[in-house]
Amino acid sequence: MSFADPLSITISPAPAAPLPRISVGDDTSEYRSSDGLITLSASHNYGKRTRRVLRLDTRKITTDPFRPTENVEVSMSHYMVFDLPPAGYTAAEALEAYRGLKTLYSATSDAMIVKLLGGES
Repeated sequence: MSFADPLSITISPAPAAPLPRISVGDDTSEYRSSDGLITLSASHNYGKRTRRVLRLDTRKITTDPFRPTENVEVSMSHYMVFDLPPAGYTAAEALEAYRGLKTLYSATSDAMIVKLLGGES
């Protein structure tokens, strides 16, 4: 089962970007913007543990900090991993753990994420 096609993501200040599905495999799907600068992937790995990953990769052109007259491509990734035992946690229990964490990190205008990105722990 795959996500909706296309997906849509808004990374401010840019407008919403459609992400059509560009590949699908047994346990993975990939979605990409038309300019190739945004990629979203979902994958599932099964073994001693089950790993479910949702990953966002972004790229952009910016000024090279070492050569201010030149531009360079930079990238970043942001992803979420559910690392589950093969048995013992239901999808509903994993969802509740996610909701608890999401509530914690999104409270007070994402203050915890702002601190994390600033190097606090």
